[in-house]
Order: sequence, then structure tokens, then C-alpha cells
Amino acid sequence: MNTMISKTKPVTAIEDKRKVFRFGLLLDIRKNKLLYVMLLPVLLYYVVFHYAPMYGALIAFKDYSPRIGIWGSDWVGFEHFINFFNGAYFWRTIKNTVLISFYQLLFGFPAPIILALLLNELRHAMFKRLVQTVTYMPHFISLIVICGILKDFTTSDGVINDIIAFFGGERSTFLLEPSLFRSVYVTSGIWQNIGWGTIIFLAALTGIDQEQYEAARIDGAGRWKQMTHVTLPGIMPIIIILLILDIGKMMNVGFEKIILLYNPGTYETADVISSYVYRVGLQDFNYSYSSAVGLFNSVINFALLISSNWLSRKFNDTSLW
Repeated sequence: MNTMISKTKPVTAIEDKRKVFRFGLLLDIRKNKLLYVMLLPVLLYYVVFHYAPMYGALIAFKDYSPRIGIWGSDWVGFEHFINFFNGAYFWRTIKNTVLISFYQLLFGFPAPIILALLLNELRHAMFKRLVQTVTYMPHFISLIVICGILKDFTTSDGVINDIIAFFGGERSTFLLEPSLFRSVYVTSGIWQNIGWGTIIFLAALTGIDQEQYEAARIDGAGRWKQMTHVTLPGIMPIIIILLILDIGKMMNVGFEKIILLYNPGTYETADVISSYVYRVGLQDFNYSYSSAVGLFNSVINFALLISSNWLSRKFNDTSLW
């Protein structure tokens, strides 16, 4: 009898919680009908363009032929994954993807935080708005135009080489040098996105209680102490959440910019998983193999996201969920 009671009590408690949740959700929907209507297009977007196409991942486990379709293609299991792991380009693409992502995280992630902190210290409103506008602008320039500018600036007779030659250095074509490709890619990415990335940090800075700054000044804290003891702790939850998201997409180095800048001479340091998938899938029409590589990449990203969120929740009590 005691065993039956111990088993039924937790089940009843769970059912009660579910009823309370459903009742609360219905009340919230009735109260905020318009907000839920506004949410519908977003939900439909993700269902139609993100969740519905997920069944296409099946072709990673099949010898896919467009003529007979996904369900008619032969099942090959993990054959494409094994071929990728044993292939000549496995370690090269993994290494390049990890290194470029790591450099972006190491140098690109702190850049907008530093800029936001510097802008927060400016007292001249017009100059502050000018700096914000100038740093935002590259984000709105087309990626093709950005890559065209980079190619022109980094040629042997480009502006950057003119500056180097003026100070006594030697000219070189940056994008033809495998050793310089990652530096050009990461640096240009920082230049393009640093201003746009400051928006969320500047918004977070406005939410810090100004009385904390007054208390710090009363205690004798200067500008530097106020920044390190008030400003940074105030935006730290936002920094941690964005860091978790960035770690979760470390393996997603976009192929668009890579394929616009690289060439066969720089494949050694420039070829990443996404560009490899593009070449194999769209240029060589090997859809199943490229899907297997892409699925492997997504699984790694998912594992990184879960791990970083778990570590953050364990050591800092801040997490996505």
C-alpha cells in the first residue's frame, strides 16, 4: 500500500503542475492576444525554414539521387561520415575552422565590449554619435563589396602595401599568402562588425543603476575603478550569454566570405568545413557526402553550446536555460 502511495503522489504533483501551467498559459494568451499574434510569423518562419527541412538530413545516411528522391535512395548508414573522417581533407578543414573561430572569439568577441566601454566614457554627445555612426557603417555594406575592397587594399600596389612601403617594409599580396589569410579574415571581420556589436552592450550599460556610480565616487573610486567594479559586473550576464552563443557557433565559419577571398593557393589555411561542403555539395554534386559533413559540423556546434551553457551555469549561475 505504501509503495502505491509513493508512486502516485509524484505523478499527481506533476499533473497538477501541468494543469497550473496550461491554465496560466491560457490566461496569458487571453491577456496578450496581440503579442501572440505578432509572434506567429516568427514561429512560422522557424517551423517552415528550420524545422521542416530537418528531414532532409536523412540524405547524409543515404546514397542520395535527386532522380529517385530521399526515400527511394539506398541506405548506406555512416559510410559518408567514415569517408570524411578518413579523407585527406578532414584534419585540414577541422584545423582551419577551429583556428579561425578561435581567433574570432579571442580578438573579435572582446572588441565590441571594449568599444562600448570607451563610448560609455565619452562625455561629448556629438562626438560619441559620430564614432557610433562611423563604426556601424561597415556592417551595412554588402559582403561582396567588402571582399572587393579587401582585395583591392591588399594587392601589392594597394593602400595597405603603400603604407607598409612608406615605413620601409616590403610589399606582398596578402590574399595570396597562406600565412596571412587568417589575419586578413579575422581583422576585416572585426572592422565590419565591431560597431554593430556594441549596440547590445550600450543598451545593457543604460540599465546599470546610476546610484552605484555615485556610491563608488563617494568611496573615492576613479573612472577606472568605476568601470572595473560597477560597469563590467553590471553587463557581465549579457557578456556571458553572448559568449555562450558564440562558443555554440564556433564551427560555423561562413563560407560566403571564405569563397570570395580564398583561392587554391590558400586552401591550406583558408579551407574550412563550410567552404568544403560548398565545393563538394554544389560544385561536385555529391549531396549525401556534403550533408554528412554539414551534419557532423552541426553536432559539434550543438555539443559546444550544451557544454558551455553547463559550465556557465555551474561556475557562474548565468546560462541560457
